[in-house]
Amino acid sequence: MSSVEPHPPGTSPVDLLGTWELRRTVEDRRSGRRHDVRGTTTLALESADRVRWHETGTMTWDGHTVPVERTLFVVRGEAGWWVEFADGRPFHPWAVGRRVEHPCAPDHYVGLIELTDDGWRVEWHASGPEKDYLMTTALRPAADAERPG
Repeated sequence: MSSVEPHPPGTSPVDLLGTWELRRTVEDRRSGRRHDVRGTTTLALESADRVRWHETGTMTWDGHTVPVERTLFVVRGEAGWWVEFADGRPFHPWAVGRRVEHPCAPDHYVGLIELTDDGWRVEWHASGPEKDYLMTTALRPAADAERPG
């Protein structure tokens, strides 16, 4: 893992603890299909250096509906905060406002986490011989959830 710059105030994963309304679109440029996900994202502090990022929801497309979920972890180490898959493999640095890359042979992912007026958003462009899609996730405070701090 390479080193990343310190986070400006308000951009550490700890600043986003709580439950968020998740709205995601996946635009598959190969098939021309759009998949929508509605659900929640919860960021929970497991320790001073570890945040659990859990998503759960329902994906819909072309009359199909399936439940979806995933868990990631944001872990602080010597190189700063890093997002890891649930099995501990590195995914990308936590770098709000800066593009990050995740090579996943044979494809390549370029992502961006941004703060917005009403929450935050995550965007991923996947390209390569297996995939070609744009995934955009908007996160706003969940109406029925309390925010820490």
